[in-house]
Amino acid sequence: MKNLILTIIASLFCSSIFAQTNAHFTTSGTIEYEKRVNMYAIIKKRMGDDEGSFGAQAFENYKKTQPQFKVLKSTLTFTNNKTLFTPAAPAESNNSWFSDVPEGLQGNTVYTDLSTNISTSAKRVFEEQFLVKDTVRKINWKITDETREIAGYNCRRANAVIMDSVYVVAFYTDEIPLSGGPESFTGLPGMILGVAMPHDNITWFATKVTDLPVSENQLKIPAKGKATDYKGFVATMKKVMKDWGTWGQSYLKSFLL
Repeated sequence: MKNLILTIIASLFCSSIFAQTNAHFTTSGTIEYEKRVNMYAIIKKRMGDDEGSFGAQAFENYKKTQPQFKVLKSTLTFTNNKTLFTPAAPAESNNSWFSDVPEGLQGNTVYTDLSTNISTSAKRVFEEQFLVKDTVRKINWKITDETREIAGYNCRRANAVIMDSVYVVAFYTDEIPLSGGPESFTGLPGMILGVAMPHDNITWFATKVTDLPVSENQLKIPAKGKATDYKGFVATMKKVMKDWGTWGQSYLKSFLL
């Protein structure tokens, strides 16, 4: 009986080692993301308690013609510890009074070299483009025991606060051993496949991961725009939007992602 138990234990141990040895890791390919923005919640918060205004009526008309969630597409191409986040061209504007709510925009193209921790971002700010090059944002993640599956990958949850006050939830997988993610979200021991900013009513989740060889030449570093670093970009944006109130804060947050 003792020998049987030892044999079973040895068999389970060998099976575990075999599974780990033969585990497949995705080291290059593309990830398709969907950014979902709860427009109803965002607009309602922006309207505040002013229920009798022209804006309130415009909001009611918006709800009759537009879906609750605005969906934006993007891709992340990755190889050799480098990533390129590219937003897809947006659908035509519906010309609504709320069509340009900043949370519902997606204007950042982000190239990240995870070996050097340098990020180069092309940021579209209204009619002007900035080229922001700086070190990768440091995010103090707290990894939890919560797990879920995203796009066929097992992911673990991590929480953080960025920009002093923005609460972020991320789900990463160590089956893609790159510390990247959508926009400028990085810094976890695996690829970030899901991000939620629950207080801001925004999420990014991977819908498809394609495991295929990618040449570094396919990851084009953004090169056009007014050159600056992160600190200079923030100073410029704050100066432009100092009198914009809550709208200015929302635009600034979107541009800094």
